[in-house]
Amino acid sequence: MKLAKKIGYIILALILLIVISGYVFVELHKPDYAGEKKLPNLQNEVQVYFDEYGVPHIYGQSEEDAFRALGYVHAQDRLWQMELLRRIGSGGLSEVFGKDLIGTDKFFLSLGIDEASKEAVSKLDGNSAGVSIINAYLDGLNQFVEEGPTPIEFYLTGIEKNKFTITDVYNTMGYMAFSFAMGHKTDPLLSNIKDKLGPEYLKDLAIHSDASTVWIRNYKESSKDSIGNSVTAMVTDALGKLKLPLFEGSNSWVLAPPKTKNGKVIFANDPHIGFAQPSVWYEAHVETPTYSKYGYHIAGIPFPVLGHNRDIAYGMTMFENDDVDFYFEENNPDDADQYRLNGTWTNYEKVTKTIKVKDSVAIEFTFKKSVHGPILNGIANQIQGERPISMYWVYTQEENTVVDAFYEISHATNLNEFILALPKIHAPGLNIMYGDAEGNIGWFATAKLWQVPDSINTKLVYEPDNRPNEKREFLKFEANPQAVNPPWNYVYSANNQPDSISGMLYPGYYLPENRAKRIVQLLDPKNDWDKKDISNMILDVNSPVHLETTKDLINSLNSKELTEKEIEVLDLLKAWDGTYSLDNIGGTIYTRWVYQVLENIFKDELGTELFDQLLSTHMLKRTIAPIIETENSVWWDDVKTSDTKENRSDILEKSLMEAIASLESDLGPAIDSWTWNKVHTLEHGHPIGQVEALRSFFNVGPFPIDGSRETINNLGFPFDSSGLYKVSSGPSTRRIVDFSDVENSISILPTGQSGNPFSEHYKDQAEMYVKGKFRKMMMNKEEVQNTANSTLIFRN
Repeated sequence: MKLAKKIGYIILALILLIVISGYVFVELHKPDYAGEKKLPNLQNEVQVYFDEYGVPHIYGQSEEDAFRALGYVHAQDRLWQMELLRRIGSGGLSEVFGKDLIGTDKFFLSLGIDEASKEAVSKLDGNSAGVSIINAYLDGLNQFVEEGPTPIEFYLTGIEKNKFTITDVYNTMGYMAFSFAMGHKTDPLLSNIKDKLGPEYLKDLAIHSDASTVWIRNYKESSKDSIGNSVTAMVTDALGKLKLPLFEGSNSWVLAPPKTKNGKVIFANDPHIGFAQPSVWYEAHVETPTYSKYGYHIAGIPFPVLGHNRDIAYGMTMFENDDVDFYFEENNPDDADQYRLNGTWTNYEKVTKTIKVKDSVAIEFTFKKSVHGPILNGIANQIQGERPISMYWVYTQEENTVVDAFYEISHATNLNEFILALPKIHAPGLNIMYGDAEGNIGWFATAKLWQVPDSINTKLVYEPDNRPNEKREFLKFEANPQAVNPPWNYVYSANNQPDSISGMLYPGYYLPENRAKRIVQLLDPKNDWDKKDISNMILDVNSPVHLETTKDLINSLNSKELTEKEIEVLDLLKAWDGTYSLDNIGGTIYTRWVYQVLENIFKDELGTELFDQLLSTHMLKRTIAPIIETENSVWWDDVKTSDTKENRSDILEKSLMEAIASLESDLGPAIDSWTWNKVHTLEHGHPIGQVEALRSFFNVGPFPIDGSRETINNLGFPFDSSGLYKVSSGPSTRRIVDFSDVENSISILPTGQSGNPFSEHYKDQAEMYVKGKFRKMMMNKEEVQNTANSTLIFRN
C-alpha cells in the first residue's frame, strides 16, 4: 500500500512537472507585447502600442528607427512564415519538409528567382533611402532571430534560425510574383489539347475574352488641376498542400466624391489570396515626422503593399496579363547540347544546383537554359513529349525594381508622385488602385507590356517558325490600361479584361465578368454611398451570371423526359435568386450540376490528368457560361459512346440526374436539406497542421461560410468530384477607407494578426471574418494610447 502511494505521488509529481514545464514553455514562446527591449543602432526611443487585435502602432523619431522596430515585432509574430516564403524562390523547402518537395525546389531553382534577386541586389545603391529602410527593418528582424524565442515550428521541423538578407526580401517578392503567373497552368495545357484533339477543340474554350462581356473602361483625359500640382499543376499542388499563400484574384473599387453621401472619396479593396495560417498580411501603423502609413505587409518585406494615411489610400488587384511565354526549342540532331537560335546552332547554358534534403543527403541537378529561359522538360510534370520547351518570364528576364516601386508608392504624398513610381513594377502585373483626400481616384495596370504581333497566339507554345522577335518592343507605361478621374466617377477592378487604350488588347488570363458585372450593376445607379453601404457591398454573395447560366441550363433540357424529382429540383432552381447564403439550396444544386456538366463535356476527350489541369485555370471559369450557351460545340459528344452522338440536351439531362443522385447520397433525399452551409466550408490550414494529430492546434476552423466562386465575396474552391466545396481562396482582408472619416476606416483579417499559435491574436478575428464583421483601423494617437492593450518600448 505504501509502495502504491509512493508511485502515485511520483506520477502526480511528474504530471505536475510536465504541466508546469508546458506552461513555462508557452509563456516563454509567446510574442512580447509589453515591457522594454534593447534594440542596437536605434537613435531614439520607439514606442509600440498594440491594440486589442495585436496590431502594432509604431511611433519613432526617424523612419530607420520605426522600421527597425517594425522588423522586430513583425518577426516575433511571423518568423516561421518569413522563413518559408524566403525558401520557396531559393529552392529550400526540401530542407524543411523532405524529399517530397524536391520537385518543387527544382522548379523554382530553374525559374531563376534566386539568381534574379542576387543580380538586383548587386545593383542597389547602398546609400539610398529605400535601402537604408530595408537594412533597418532587417536589423530588427535579425535581432529577434538572434535573441527572441524560437517558434515552435522550428523545433518540430528541426531547422535552425538564420539571419535574413536583402536577397531574401527579393526572393520573397519573386515567389509572390510567380503566384500570379496563370500562364504556367494554361499555355502547356492548351498546346496539349491542340496536339491531342486538334485545333477545332480550342474554338469553344474561352481562350480570349469575349467582347460582349463587361470590360474595365479606360479614361485618360484629366486636367492638370484635377490630378494635383505636385505553375504549374505539380507546383501549385505542392504549395497548396503546404498551405502557402498564392495570389488568385481580387476586387477593388474607388468612388469619387459625386458618388458618395459625404462628398469624399471612399476606397475599398479585398485581394483574393489562397487561404493559409497565418494569413498573408501583417498590419502595422507606422508614424514618424516624415512618414505616416497604416499598412499591410508581406512576411519579410518592409514596405506595405496596401496602405493608407490621411492623404492617400492605395491597394491592388491582379492584372492577370500574360507575362509568361513558352517556346519549342529545336535541338541540333548531332548535339543535344545545342539549339537553333537565329539560324545558327548555339550552346545551351548548363546550370547545376544543390538541394539540401531533410533526413537525406543533398542532391545535385543540372538543367539547360536557352536565351528564352530554362528547359522545363523533366522539371515541370505537365511538360509532356520529347520536344524541349523553354519558358520566358518577364520577372526574371527584365530589370527588377519592384521593391523600389513599393518604397516610392508607400512614400508618395499625392497623385503625381504616386504615378511616377508605377512604371517600376515590371512583374507581376498589378492593377494598382488609388484614392485621396483631394477627391482624386485612379486605376493603373502596371506591368511591362509588349507589342504582340497579330500572327502570334501567346496562349500556345511558340513554334520555331512563328514566334516573337528575340528583342521585344515594350510599350511605354502611358499605353497601359488606366483611368484617372473618369466622368462616371468610379474606378474598379475584378481581374476582368481591360479595354484598349492604344488600339490593342493585352493578352492575359483574365477572370470572367461575374464579379465585374455585379460591381457595375451595384455602383452605376447609386450616388449616395457611405461606409456602411460599401461594407454591405464587399460582402455581397449574389451572382447574376450564375443566374443567367441557370436559365440556359434549364431551357436547354427536354422537359418531356424529366422525372418528378427532376421537375421538383428545377422548380426550386427557377425560384433561386442567385444568392449564396448559408441556408440557400439553389446554389448547392447549381454548383453540383455545373461540375457534372463540365466532367461530362471535357473528361471523355481529355482524360483525368488534363481535365484536372483544366479545372484549375481561369480560362475554365470564363468558359462555363458561354459553352453551356453554345448548342453545337464539338465538346458535347461523348467520344466513349461510338455508336451514338450526344447533344447538349443529352449531356445536361445526364448531368442533372448525376447531380441529384450525388446530392441524395451526400445530403439525403429531402431537397430542403441540401443547404449551402453543409458543403461550403473554410479551414485555414497551417503547413504543420497537415499532420492530423496537430491539425486542431495549428489549423483554424472549419467554419460554414457563405459566398462562392466569383461572387463579390469570392470564397472560391477547387472543382472536383467530392461534392464538398472546401474554400481554398478568398478575401485576404476586407478593407474600406472613407476619407470623410479616415480615423474610423475599417478592416478585417481572416484569422488573426499573429502567426504564433501561442499568441492570443492567432485566431481572434476568424469568427468575425466568417460573420462579415469589421474592426477599426486606428490612426489617432490619443485613441491608440488610451485604448492600447499593451505597450512595448525599444531603446538602444
